[in-house]
Amino acid sequence: MSSPSATPSATPPTGQFETVFSVSSSPIKFGAGALRELGDDAKSLGMSRVALFVDAHVLASAPGQVALASLGAAGVDVAVYDQSRCEPNSDSFEAAAAFARDGAFDGFVSLGGGSVIDTAKAANLLATYPDELIAYINAPIGRAKPIPGKLKPHIACPTTCGTGSETTGITIVDLKSVGLKTGIASPLLKPTLAIVDPTTTETLPAGVVAACGFDVLTHAVESYTARPYTSRPRPAHPSQRPPYQGATPYNDIGALAAIRLGGKYLARAVRDAADVEARHQLMFASTLAGLAFGSAGVHIPHAMSYAVATLRHEFTAAGYEEREPMVPHGIAVVINAPAALRFTASANPTRHLEAAAALGVDTAGAAVGDAGEILARAFIDLMRATGLPSGIAALGYREADVPALAEGAFAQQRPLVMAPRSVTKQDLEGLYRDAMRYW
Repeated sequence: MSSPSATPSATPPTGQFETVFSVSSSPIKFGAGALRELGDDAKSLGMSRVALFVDAHVLASAPGQVALASLGAAGVDVAVYDQSRCEPNSDSFEAAAAFARDGAFDGFVSLGGGSVIDTAKAANLLATYPDELIAYINAPIGRAKPIPGKLKPHIACPTTCGTGSETTGITIVDLKSVGLKTGIASPLLKPTLAIVDPTTTETLPAGVVAACGFDVLTHAVESYTARPYTSRPRPAHPSQRPPYQGATPYNDIGALAAIRLGGKYLARAVRDAADVEARHQLMFASTLAGLAFGSAGVHIPHAMSYAVATLRHEFTAAGYEEREPMVPHGIAVVINAPAALRFTASANPTRHLEAAAALGVDTAGAAVGDAGEILARAFIDLMRATGLPSGIAALGYREADVPALAEGAFAQQRPLVMAPRSVTKQDLEGLYRDAMRYW
């Protein structure tokens, strides 16, 4: 990847291009049966009374019962919060925070998808350092108040193979006061421990696996194609180095591995719930992608997704029939990816071709000018093979919605600045038009 030249020195002058990247991740325990060790892990972290954040469906499932039994066997007192909302909003975050403040907890456990894990992160923050939610929300939408210090221990136990929230210092929320989806980002939000048990994915509906699996792929591709960390100015002080640093040699390893696993196993995991290998491998891909984007960052597809998920609530995705109408995060992200990748490819066609090859595309002899279309087509073919919508028109959007969508996406400067080429509001309008229908 091309990047600005930089001459290393002991004390580079302020304004020189970055030469340093940092890696910070939560401890991870991965493997079949790992959830049975939850109670012992909670005790080892000093937890005696925990808030268990869970969705009611998961609580009634085998993973829910395993978690409760493990915590009980370890002598941990548990208070269950099962009102976590799928695709949480500011009201659901505030309700969870009130529960956390009232419970006198010394630790948190989250068991579920990214929505549940994100809810536990926010509840932990707002209970430990009470303030308005908007105070901590990323600028320019919120005030971006720094988190004052360490939070209480949090063990995150994902039951879906997609968001990677168990590895990241990010929590995402639909902020009702401004009608935008946004978030809070800080290394202090990272769970203390991630327990990733792939057996929890074995009973997921096919549509949920598809949505979550595409979140994995877009995380990984966005991380791999993000602007290089060497393209940012070196900060005046190490503490000013941002959580999202851009593509680094470390993040590239996890991102490419996740893309390869997604390309090989996603369609299999969707087609056949009995294909345990595929579902377990997709869960591992999710963890790898979470580690990669947690410090490299994501860019245009995610920025576009927040407006897609927020402005209309009339779509019901396969596998989410028991929920109120909404666009699941993975679908909101991937439905923008082909259009966005066509746009970003010119900044670094080699990276886009490498991502396509990792997905399984034969790129031998491909022209660099075709890189964006080749990678976009790989996504489109996989979307069709797994039954995803054909574009944002299938979610209920029309040409008249494009300006509002672009306005909402352009407000997401935290991910947009990580794109390999700059993007204007007018560019975003064009990308939404491209994403309207792919087939």
